[in-house]
Amino acid sequence: YTEKIDQLSKNFDYSSNSNYYWGEPELSLLYGTPLYEAASPSQQKALNHIYWALDYYFIAATETNTILFNEVTANAFFPFDDYEVLCHALDLETNQERYHIRAFHTIGIKTELALMGETLFHCPRSTKPQEMDKTLAAFKGMGGRAGSGFGSHVYNISLSNSPFLASQYYVARGIGNLNLKSRESTLSQVYKRLEKKGEFIPTPTAVSRYHLLDESFHTATSQLISHEIYKDFPQPNIWEKYLANQVIYRLQSNVFNGLSTTLPATCAGNFMPMVYKLLQTPIFGMSKQEALLMMEKCFCQENEGLHVTAKYYQRLLSDIRKFLEGLDYLSPVNREMRLMASSGSVEKAVANNIREFKQFSRSVKR
Repeated sequence: YTEKIDQLSKNFDYSSNSNYYWGEPELSLLYGTPLYEAASPSQQKALNHIYWALDYYFIAATETNTILFNEVTANAFFPFDDYEVLCHALDLETNQERYHIRAFHTIGIKTELALMGETLFHCPRSTKPQEMDKTLAAFKGMGGRAGSGFGSHVYNISLSNSPFLASQYYVARGIGNLNLKSRESTLSQVYKRLEKKGEFIPTPTAVSRYHLLDESFHTATSQLISHEIYKDFPQPNIWEKYLANQVIYRLQSNVFNGLSTTLPATCAGNFMPMVYKLLQTPIFGMSKQEALLMMEKCFCQENEGLHVTAKYYQRLLSDIRKFLEGLDYLSPVNREMRLMASSGSVEKAVANNIREFKQFSRSVKR
């Protein structure tokens, strides 16, 4: 399916796809908020399209992480004769990821330029790095969000020298596969419904479907390595157990740590500076003051979008817990994803949003 994704992205023309939803309406930027409810049909479609672009920028960032870690872990497996085939499979995955990344960026950039005349969400930069660090974190990919500085460097070195840790990286990757599947399965259902009716299938919808099929192979690889192959290696020592647990703990504290209002069905964050700019583009044409007032309405009260996100969040939590069953070296807080479980309420999301909006509003008014 990689070749199909590549060809679709090369031929993508936004104007030919602009009159269609690319996924369910609930997978739209700021779905269920006062902005979305007041938007015209064309504005709602634009929010649906920007959602796809932004979500796949994040997916591309995580797949960039995957390229690195596939190579690092292969170094740990390659000295063992029985794992040469596995290493070649990881090389194939890495090649597929490169095509995926290029396709996602191509479609996303063309979409942004067509809608706004500029790219607000592709490779964003900040003139205030400290204030924007949290906002930009999701663009580092799941691995980048979970890791940090020296700790990440130590982990990478340990991976390449420990077959156990190399195999257990695929626990984290398996969680990432499940996170991706939670939304792509919904997009895939749209594809199959349109195909069955013989209706037009938007290019991004088709790309999502084919990517899900490509990733099903990667998901199977993650399952095999993380749950079976690790048993072939010596029992982990205390340091290896500690690092393996730290990875899952950091995923919970830095990635799966709450509900996004801006990007429903995800834990990606709210990206308030970018939403602020979006509201002032030709799509909505708001003044700075109007944009702030609308953002306050969207972020500082309960809305339908948060309930949609909570539904996806709980389903993902259940899937991850099933995936982690049997990995006895994980502590209960990690095996049961207790931090993630404690962060998934709508009430907490609203409280966090209010704090974040107050900080953002002050920074804008200074």
